[in-house]
Amino acid sequence: MTTTERRRVTAGRVGEAEDAVEKLRQELKGVGLTLPSLRVDPVSCVGNEPAPLVDLGRCTVDTALRLSAVPARTGNREAGHDE
Repeated sequence: MTTTERRRVTAGRVGEAEDAVEKLRQELKGVGLTLPSLRVDPVSCVGNEPAPLVDLGRCTVDTALRLSAVPARTGNREAGHDE
């Protein structure tokens, strides 16, 4: 793979991660939750084969407790497995 192709792949992966972060930010906002440190982890975006990670960051204890209640409110369904 050429350098140009590698850069294009990297940009696509980072773009997907940024889109995922924004989607998560909006969904959380819709239920009144904010993760102030939510971002794409910059360190995971470097190297020969970057694998961008979403850094959920730090939050208050109240936010953590509210997030922990979400599975109970959704019937403990796993992602993509409706009963």
